[in-house]
Amino acid sequence: MTTDVDARSGRTAAWAYSESFVPEDEALLRARERAAELGCHAASPGTGALLQVVAAALGARAVVEVGTGTGVAALWLLRGMPADGVLTTIDAELEHQRAAKRGFAEAGIAPARTRTIPGRPADVLPRLTDGAYDLVLVGAEPHSYPEYVEAGLRLLRPGGVLAVDGALHGGRVPDPARRDEVTTVVRDVGRSLRSDDRVLSALAPSGDGLLLAVRR
Repeated sequence: MTTDVDARSGRTAAWAYSESFVPEDEALLRARERAAELGCHAASPGTGALLQVVAAALGARAVVEVGTGTGVAALWLLRGMPADGVLTTIDAELEHQRAAKRGFAEAGIAPARTRTIPGRPADVLPRLTDGAYDLVLVGAEPHSYPEYVEAGLRLLRPGGVLAVDGALHGGRVPDPARRDEVTTVVRDVGRSLRSDDRVLSALAPSGDGLLLAVRR
């Protein structure tokens, strides 16, 4: 007879197995180490692998990333994109972008494949072209997710994918007792996309939750 404890243990083991299913190479591991040193968010290996598959399935030639960090998610995305694909990545922290550029060089990514834009995403996103992108990844400043998600939907072509990393916010989102401001914002973003007629959405438990929404 399977108990609740056994089931929870099994789910935890399954999550850990899926996170390590696609191993990271030296370039990704170094980028992850830099993220730890700088104290910035890095997409988990499972999330990165899923983003790589989505980018490949879309044949994504134009991608926007909100929150460069040290380039962990960007490296996964670039490896899923076609050789002529260009990633536009936005971050207000110049130190983070310098670290990301170092990681791109170590991974052999041609400079022409990345466009790093320093600045607040709220200031940069309005300058990008409507309907011109295949994939938009939101992975920074959870309190600003509603603004970034709406901008991302504007930027996507029909059939393009919006991805929101950290959609479970440390496991707090599923717990109705958690009502702090950021948890409430992240929870409401998920509910809003789930009921938005402009998209079809799903929530994958990879990493800290990856919310995916396809633009109709």
